Amino acid sequence: MPQPVKDRFDDVPRASGRVGAHRAEAPGMNGWLVLLWSFVAALVLIVVGIFVALLMMGRIALFPSAEETVAPAPEATGVVDTTYSVMILNATPEEGLDDQLRETLLNAQWPDDLISYSPAGQQDFAETTVYYVSEADQQAAIGLADLIGGAHVEQSDFYANLNDPEQKQLVIVIGLDRSSVQPDATEAPAE
Repeated sequence: MPQPVKDRFDDVPRASGRVGAHRAEAPGMNGWLVLLWSFVAALVLIVVGIFVALLMMGRIALFPSAEETVAPAPEATGVVDTTYSVMILNATPEEGLDDQLRETLLNAQWPDDLISYSPAGQQDFAETTVYYVSEADQQAAIGLADLIGGAHVEQSDFYANLNDPEQKQLVIVIGLDRSSVQPDATEAPAE
């Protein structure tokens, strides 16, 4: 095998120890400093993780939209209109409630010929209700309900006056909420 050719670096004397930057000692790392930085990094990752989780679950919002405040709807106020005919039905076991309600209407200047009253076909109607037929009658029904001391108001054509469709009519069904006598629980329900 042939001998390698000599160059100028072959004559450099060999020194003991390390030579050059790549052979420099690593600077000493303090163990407590490394532990502190590890703790800070872990804490930052945990806080960011919780924030992202809350954001994804919708518990917080980055840019909350302005809450719309909805004003409460004004309460409907009725008008007492004495041109309506009123039918009073007593749907309780207590007798005379229909006559008492008739007297209340007469004291409020309701014409006697526009008020009719009778017992209803049932005696266990829960809540006193004023029924009206068309939307145009709603304000009068609310006014009548207020006049008799408060009652539920409901639209229904069940009690529409078929004999005289031109006459505006309201129907009051007196319920157990106005009665001191409760229906007998032993009676069998009507079929």
